[in-house]
Amino acid sequence: MGDNAKFGLHGENYEYPVLSGTEGPDVVDIRKLYGQTGAFTYDPGFTSTASCESELTFIDGGEGVLLHRGYPIEQLAEHSSFMEVAHLLLRGELPSSDEFTDFNNTITRHTMVHEQLRGFYQGFRRDAHPMAIMCGVVGALSAFYHDSTDITDPAQRMIASHRLVAKMPTIAAMAYKYSIGQPFVYPDNNLSYTGNFLRMTFGVPAEEYEVHPAIEKAMDRIFILHADHEQNASTSTV
Repeated sequence: MGDNAKFGLHGENYEYPVLSGTEGPDVVDIRKLYGQTGAFTYDPGFTSTASCESELTFIDGGEGVLLHRGYPIEQLAEHSSFMEVAHLLLRGELPSSDEFTDFNNTITRHTMVHEQLRGFYQGFRRDAHPMAIMCGVVGALSAFYHDSTDITDPAQRMIASHRLVAKMPTIAAMAYKYSIGQPFVYPDNNLSYTGNFLRMTFGVPAEEYEVHPAIEKAMDRIFILHADHEQNASTSTV
């Protein structure tokens, strides 16, 4: 808690607390502004507004800083895998060996999507934008998994999170395959998270797909970089 910020309006003076986070600029807590003054703030694009408190990610693009749960991205990219970073973001800490095994097994065994979900792709044009397809198919998941739609239940939120982490590569690969007219490739539980994505995206049923270790590592680092992206426009919309 910092000093109070003084604010004058229509001849009346008000004070609002200044809050300080572990990273980033201080913020003025104006939650009582409307109730006390009858006035709103005007800030199109959230250019000067912090709308929530987060312990996930901090980004300062100008300084080249990206932290996931306080860990610098360069350390995570060098020493961790995407699966470890996904666990870090969901649980708050990097996993122990046993925790990693359990988490990795959970994700690996939920990479398949319901077979009827294949039909959703047929409703899109072949040249549809991948994000339009992703939005439609991911939104449809709630119609197939009624046991994890209560956002007030922490257990259901975690189940939904596991399913999303597991199924997003499958859904993305299917969107690509649909755009080029090739058959969908089902997940292979013997491969890593990243290796599986590469196979589903670029492999074909007619022949074996060999995952190149260097490409697999590079893709895994790309996944780490995009594991979370702070509160961007799409998150704010939700």
